[in-house]
Amino acid sequence: MTIMHLNKPIAAPGSGPLGCFSCWQEKLMGKALPLFVIILATLAGCEKSPPQNAGQHSAEPHQTITFAYTYQPQSTLAHVATAKGYFKEEGLDVKPLMRAFGKEALQAVLENKADFATVAETPVMFSGLRGDKIVVIANIEASGKNNAIVARKAAGINVPGDLKGKRVGFTPGTTSDFFLDSFLTANGLTRQDIRPVALKPDEMQDAMIAKKVDAVSTWNYPLTLIAQKLGSDGIVFYDQQIYTETFNIATRQDFLKARPEAVKGFLRALLKAEAFVARNPDEAQTILATATKIDKSLIRDVWNAFNYRVVLDQKLLLTLEDEARWAIKNKLTDKTVVPDYTSYIHSDSLRAVRPEAVSTNR
Repeated sequence: MTIMHLNKPIAAPGSGPLGCFSCWQEKLMGKALPLFVIILATLAGCEKSPPQNAGQHSAEPHQTITFAYTYQPQSTLAHVATAKGYFKEEGLDVKPLMRAFGKEALQAVLENKADFATVAETPVMFSGLRGDKIVVIANIEASGKNNAIVARKAAGINVPGDLKGKRVGFTPGTTSDFFLDSFLTANGLTRQDIRPVALKPDEMQDAMIAKKVDAVSTWNYPLTLIAQKLGSDGIVFYDQQIYTETFNIATRQDFLKARPEAVKGFLRALLKAEAFVARNPDEAQTILATATKIDKSLIRDVWNAFNYRVVLDQKLLLTLEDEARWAIKNKLTDKTVVPDYTSYIHSDSLRAVRPEAVSTNR
């Protein structure tokens, strides 16, 4: 919207559109000028003058933000929004800060090295237990088929109960950690029944091939790559009933307060990416392959495990509370009370740009 200021001084004749008005003003004041002179002077002044609002419709400078997101398929909407220029359309100059997995991306936000991060809910849960000043503004992916345990049959593992006494790799403080305990409990085992081995995601395949561990609890892409590498010696245990992973957008509370319009523009760009992915899955896979240098065939293999939607619903809150109880019970924190995770979920910004994407009742 252009706001016109009516208290500006009237320009001299011939200096702009208001100059035209002053020519006619002289006529009205009784100066006896020939009519054709008045007309010529008026036209000359109008034609030579630049529009009064010239330049006011040019694009404002883009707001610069830093976005820490991952090479994982869960970050697909971030990659698509970047590649298709949706952030720029919303007036945002996004500086990517690539990380291997969500816990590292969130750490960049906590260290004030990034403004936004893609991250699963488990690192957010631990941040809440520590009292970190962050909020989740949207969920951009959900999956009940992304976490699993892959094991070697040669290690004597053919059913879940065979994990007892075995060396099982996991990544502490992540969904890998939570899924492992949930899976063990569902199958009548505890963490004390196995030999847990802390590993980073990119260490798991080598550890399995070198037989340093007998099984690992992980996510894609490592999950599918390890299973492919093991071939007929591999077995994968899924359980969609015990856990649904959410991958989220997190930011600092101070950033949200200081730059609310940037947050809304950021969400609008992700919503555009959601629509694009739904309409053009093959092109979205190509974008992801190009951006991450991951083979497109691998991306295609895992694609159907994910649901790419920008939402906020009750599932995130319930999962955060459930995981916090798990962390307290297993003494993974010195806290003894589940935090109020409603203060770690900010729904107003997403509700402002797409009301139907928000369905929380607390």
